[in-house]
Amino acid sequence: MNSISTRALQGSHPPRPQCHDGIVAMVELAHVEMLRLCGLLEEVADSLPAGIDRRKCLMIACELEPLVRGIHRFEEETLFPAYRRVLEEQGKGRDSVERLLSEHVQDECFAGELTEALLLLGHDGMVENPEALGFMLRGFFEAKRRHVAFEREHVLPEIRCPGP
Repeated sequence: MNSISTRALQGSHPPRPQCHDGIVAMVELAHVEMLRLCGLLEEVADSLPAGIDRRKCLMIACELEPLVRGIHRFEEETLFPAYRRVLEEQGKGRDSVERLLSEHVQDECFAGELTEALLLLGHDGMVENPEALGFMLRGFFEAKRRHVAFEREHVLPEIRCPGP
């Protein structure tokens, strides 16, 4: 008797891949927060050079680095290990996880630079080179949006529990 008919007779099912719906839910909340922040950064970029909301710049500056670092730590401690296990079970390489980790390092450095620029903008109300700051802001929030999109389209579906 082959293994499929043996399982059918015994009433057992093939092992389900490990699923992590709790992690998925937390990452989805983190994505909402990151996309909210990206929206605020886009508003600042669109307001340059003359329509700057100094209070908004200071608020974003206070929130940016802690939010980025907190989300990254959570992903690195929970999401990426779960995703890595799934990839290994499927016989796939780790390139995606390594790329995401590399993006985290780059994003954290970028967030630090943006925080400094936003603090100056919030305190002074003007910027020496609005085009350069706009370019920095857009580079950051567009990269974060791509990162979130990749996780939503490729990472989360792999660790989500299969439907009934």
